[in-house]
Amino acid sequence: MGFEVIDGYLLVGSPAKGDVVAAVLADRVDAPAAAPFYRALEAVGVRAADEAFLALRLILAGRTPDDDAVRRLRAYAAVARAARVGETAALSAVVKRERANLGALAERPLASPEDRTALGHAAAAAYAAELGGDSPLERNAGDDARR
Repeated sequence: MGFEVIDGYLLVGSPAKGDVVAAVLADRVDAPAAAPFYRALEAVGVRAADEAFLALRLILAGRTPDDDAVRRLRAYAAVARAARVGETAALSAVVKRERANLGALAERPLASPEDRTALGHAAAAAYAAELGGDSPLERNAGDDARR
């Protein structure tokens, strides 16, 4: 299964959630730990919490979907997405709400557009690192940061 669809939805907001559910269910990985998440997505579809995608993403990366890992990924994805949209108030709110899960990222400055962009790239990189560096968006975030 390509991780791009899950990562794209969580980090960028595209594709739409319904498309992610359909893609994940159409291209399942034979991992016993993933089976309950596939069943949940079948049962509730787009009403599934994003945490289900995060837990499934961890399983597909060979990681344990424990609560702390899911919370960290949720925080990283929320920051990356808010930074990409460029709304300072929304990004500040996400950083404040997720402070405990962001670690050192929560201490980064948000004063300038460059600061906010850099935080978004750092959050995307932290997301990828949590998954063993296999996120296809990690490379793109690094490319953007070097421009």
